[in-house]
Amino acid sequence: MRTRNIKKQVWLNREEATLLKKKAKKVGLNESELIRNFIIGFEPREKPDDRFYEVMNEMRAIGNNLNQIARKANSLNFVDYPLYKKEADKWNQFMLKIKKEFLLPQPKESDNG
Repeated sequence: MRTRNIKKQVWLNREEATLLKKKAKKVGLNESELIRNFIIGFEPREKPDDRFYEVMNEMRAIGNNLNQIARKANSLNFVDYPLYKKEADKWNQFMLKIKKEFLLPQPKESDNG
C-alpha cells in the first residue's frame, strides 16, 4: 500500500524546472525525493564521485576478507574473540561515519519556515 497518497501539483517556470532537475541529479535523488527532503528540513549532499564508491567497495572487500580470516582462525582456536569483536565494531562505526559524512542528508543550517 502506498504511504504517500496526497498529490500536490506545483507550477514552475522553465528556469525553476531546470534548476530542480539539475539539483536532483546532483544529489542522486528524483525530484519528488528532493522536495520531500527540503520539506522536512534536510538539504541533501552532492552525490560523491566514483572514487568514493571505489574506496567503499575496497574497504567492504577488505572487511569481508578479515571476517573470513577471523572465522577460520576462531575455528582453529587462536583468535582473541573480544579483541576481534572490538575491532569489528570499530570497522562498522568507521563505515557508518563515512556514510554519514558523504551520503546522508543533513539538516539545513537555518530554516525560516
